[in-house]
Amino acid sequence: MQSDSTHLLPNGKNRRLGFLSGIPVLFFLFFSGQGCIPYLYHLGKEQAKILLQRKAISEVLADPEIPETTKTKLKEVEKIREFGIQKLALSTEGGFKSFVQLDRPAIGWHVSACHPLKFESYTWWFPIAGRVPYKGYFSLEKAKEEEQSLKDQGFDTRIRITAGYSTLGWFEDPLFSSQLYEDPGDLASIVIHEMAHATVYFPGDSLFNESYASFAEDQGSEEYVLNIGGPKLLEERRRSEEETKLYKNLIIETANSLKAAYSRGGTDDVLRAKKSEIIGDFRKKILQTKWTKINSKKLAEKDWNNEDFIGMLRYNFGTGYFKRRFIEVGKDFSKFHEEMKKLKERSAEERKALLEEKN
Repeated sequence: MQSDSTHLLPNGKNRRLGFLSGIPVLFFLFFSGQGCIPYLYHLGKEQAKILLQRKAISEVLADPEIPETTKTKLKEVEKIREFGIQKLALSTEGGFKSFVQLDRPAIGWHVSACHPLKFESYTWWFPIAGRVPYKGYFSLEKAKEEEQSLKDQGFDTRIRITAGYSTLGWFEDPLFSSQLYEDPGDLASIVIHEMAHATVYFPGDSLFNESYASFAEDQGSEEYVLNIGGPKLLEERRRSEEETKLYKNLIIETANSLKAAYSRGGTDDVLRAKKSEIIGDFRKKILQTKWTKINSKKLAEKDWNNEDFIGMLRYNFGTGYFKRRFIEVGKDFSKFHEEMKKLKERSAEERKALLEEKN
C-alpha cells in the first residue's frame, strides 16, 4: 500500500493531522451523471459490495469466530455513537451500526489537486454533494491514473488515504476494519467526524463542511475522552498530541505564507521563486525542530507542493469562528448545530467570510 508521505507519524496519530479526515459522499456518487462510465461503474460496483458485506454490529459481536480485540473496539464504537447522539446532538442518521471487513488496507484513496501558483483547488461537481475538491476511488491504481492526468495538466497533486466517508444519511454507513484504531480517542474522532457530516452539510461548500466536522470532531472526542476517563485521561491525550499540533501548526503557518505571497501577485517566475523560498524555509524548520515521533529527514526530503498546504487549510479553517459560536451558545452542542444549520441561507462565499473573521 502506498500512502501520502506527509503522514510520517506512528499509527493512530496520522488521522489527527486532518489530512485523513472523512470525505463526505465520496463513494456513493455513482448516482452522478458526471464523468466517464468506467468511473461510475467502479464506484457503483464497490459501493454495492459494501452494502452487501455490511453486518450488524450486534451480529458480529455474537459471532464466536470474531476476535475479542475486534469485539472490544466494536463495543466502543457503539458507546461512541450513542454518546454522539445523546450528548453531542449528532444525527441518528450518522451510521456506524454495522461493520465491514475489508480485503484491503484502506477504505479507498482520493485525489486532490491545486493550481501550482495560487491557492485554487481543482474541483469536481456531483449532484447532492455539489462541487468538491477531491475525487475518490476504491482502487489505488485508478487513483494514480487520475493523479497522473492532473499532473499532465500542470496541477500540484496528492493522493491521500480516505479514512472515512459519509453518505449523509442516504445509506447506513458502516464502520470499516481499517477504522479500528487502538486509541479510544482516535476511534471517537473518526465516528464523530462522519456523524457531523450527516448533521450539517452544505452542498458544494467543502471548506465549511470539513472545517465544521473537524471542529465537532475535536470538541466531541475530548468530551468523550473526559466522559470515559476523566480529567487525567484527557490531559494525557492532550499531552500526546502536543507534537502533532506543533507539526500541524507549522504546515498551516506555511500555507498562510504561500497564500499571502500568491495574493500579492507577480510574474510566474517571481511566484515560483517565492514558493520555493517559503517551502525551503518550511523544510529548514522541520529539520531544526526536535521531534520524538516525526521523521524530520523524510519530511524535509518530501516533494511538497500547494496541495499539501491547501489541504491542511481545508480541514482546519475558521477554528476561531466555531469556537466563538460554540461559547456563545453555552457550549451546548444541540444549539451549536442549529446555529450552523441557519447558515444554509448564506452563500459559500458568505460562509467563508464568516470563517475568516478574526476573534
